Amino acid sequence: GHMRIHTGEKPYRCNVCGKSFMKKGGLTEHMLTHTGEKPYSCRVCGKSFIRRRKLTDHMRTHTGEKPYSCNVCSKSFILKDILTCHIRTHTGERPFSCKVCGKSFSKKGSLTVHMRTHTGEKPYSCHVCSKSFIQKRNLTEHLRTHTGDRPYSCGICGKSFLQKATLTNHMRTHTGEKPYSCNVCGK
Repeated sequence: GHMRIHTGEKPYRCNVCGKSFMKKGGLTEHMLTHTGEKPYSCRVCGKSFIRRRKLTDHMRTHTGEKPYSCNVCSKSFILKDILTCHIRTHTGERPFSCKVCGKSFSKKGSLTVHMRTHTGEKPYSCHVCSKSFIQKRNLTEHLRTHTGDRPYSCGICGKSFLQKATLTNHMRTHTGEKPYSCNVCGK
């Protein structure tokens, strides 16, 4: 059992996809990804999970418990992974690099999304017009063009917008802020 940690031996192999595991429990849990079974259910909202650990993490969304604290700014988080990513905002560390163009990212998910700019993959499709998008966020914004939903409202004149960025630009008409200047004449 313990020696496998040092030898790297993974004798338990999935007969569906070939992935191997050090412990029998790891294979047992993995098999649930193929069967679709989610044995751990939340007593509060009924959401189900493959792993007990994921249920434990999920329960914090109900209890509000945030056990992972940043020792730099004291912000606290539900998940250790979120704290790890947050700490990179202080250190500037970007451990995930694109093998195509060398651009680096602080989050693995950001690299995954970036890779789609090279592969052309657009996994999020609109069920209304079949237009496809690289990110789920872009699909969500696009869907508003069909529903007419404009969730970003100006607190000054009440005008509403599909996207947060459009509201940010609109606010400058009230504040007079002009953040972009010409590097030749300074206008």
